[in-house]
Amino acid sequence: MSTSERPVPPTISDERTGLESWLDFHRSTLALKCEGLSDAQLREASVPPSSISLLGLVRHMAEVERNWFRRVLAGEDAEPIYYSDDDLDGDFRVGEGDTWEEAHATWQAEIAAAREAARGRTLDDIGLRPSHHGKMYDLRWIYVHMIEEYARHNGHADLVRERIDGATGA
Repeated sequence: MSTSERPVPPTISDERTGLESWLDFHRSTLALKCEGLSDAQLREASVPPSSISLLGLVRHMAEVERNWFRRVLAGEDAEPIYYSDDDLDGDFRVGEGDTWEEAHATWQAEIAAAREAARGRTLDDIGLRPSHHGKMYDLRWIYVHMIEEYARHNGHADLVRERIDGATGA
């Protein structure tokens, strides 16, 4: 796996630069875990009964980006992309027709929308809408949560990738 495009967070920075850098680092890490695999490999479930796959993780993170930055922070009425009230785990359920090209493009569009939603706001700014838990969150909390969410799922991605082709690291 190539690490040439993964940004390295600075060791000394202001709070916002540090948070944004670590979030970008983890976004890039997930992309690297998927690098060089076919759509079929990206759809492979980790270990039954788990249905976690690399493609499912990318789709899930597109939903997470959308939820926290567009819905909660910006207050948009952005509908779910891959899941529904009838299938809350739809983002993780991938089928033969699901492709890296579509999932990656959707994920990258949500990352771009997230950056736009955060632009011009301070870390103390509170989202315009409560989360599905009914609570309000400031941008600082959203950044920390997103770093945690990516870090946790990148751990899953490590194991899935190793199972597929033995690749470790990054």
